Amino acid sequence: MMKAVLVPLCMLLAGALMSLAWLGHLRFRDSIGFGAALAISWLVVLPEYVLNVAATRYGYDTYSGAQMATYHLAFGVVCVALVSRFVLGERLTSTQMVGFALLAVAIVLITQQPRTAESDVRPQVGAGRPAVERSSPVMGVSEPRSGSSAPDPA
Repeated sequence: MMKAVLVPLCMLLAGALMSLAWLGHLRFRDSIGFGAALAISWLVVLPEYVLNVAATRYGYDTYSGAQMATYHLAFGVVCVALVSRFVLGERLTSTQMVGFALLAVAIVLITQQPRTAESDVRPQVGAGRPAVERSSPVMGVSEPRSGSSAPDPA
């Protein structure tokens, strides 16, 4: 249960840091040069990268790669909007707010866990075990085991 909260929280913090690195320097574009903006942005991005890599490695047995990528991208979009609003003073439009609502629906749809016995089974990468057959997220198509040929369609 701790991972289920900690992983998205780390990704949210990483999204906030990345958004600050992308956009925060624009607030000071008239007072600092490009080199300083670049250096400061890279200093902000380093902990963001550490957080993202740590969260994805720690959370992989709780979330799928697609689920974690969804969190990462969605949090990034929301954080960019927040930095735009509160750091740069830009106004959020009603169409952007509708877009965020649709994004929230997309996050729920992508990250919800299937409730069937045939849910996605991820192999233990590097554990010396053969890859197991798993159902594909695309239309429930089964993927063959690693190293075996696909079944004969006849």
